[in-house]
Amino acid sequence: MNSYAFLVEKYADDKTYGFEPQNAIKVGGAAESEGPTNERRFLNALAGPNGEELDYHRLGSCCPQPSKNSSFGQAMLDKYALYYEGSNDTLVIYINMYDSEKLMIPKGFKARNFPN
Repeated sequence: MNSYAFLVEKYADDKTYGFEPQNAIKVGGAAESEGPTNERRFLNALAGPNGEELDYHRLGSCCPQPSKNSSFGQAMLDKYALYYEGSNDTLVIYINMYDSEKLMIPKGFKARNFPN
């Protein structure tokens, strides 16, 4: 990890990972006021299926999910639109900044290559 992007090397086997609210990507960081930064660090670690640079924007919050790490007992997810040059569709993923787990690359994406 650096201040720009997480190092994510494992690929998800589950096609719903990140694409369904019940299987949101858990980047954590809300307790340390790093939640939005962690979301961007995760998104910056991704590339399109052929290594294309991704563009993304936040669509808003949605889809409350149970969470012991939220003072309300539920985590509101952030919904992001992702697109890259040559893509026909905008892809939407769900990110949970209240809970954390080992991050994986969702189906249809690759790990972004960073120069050494």
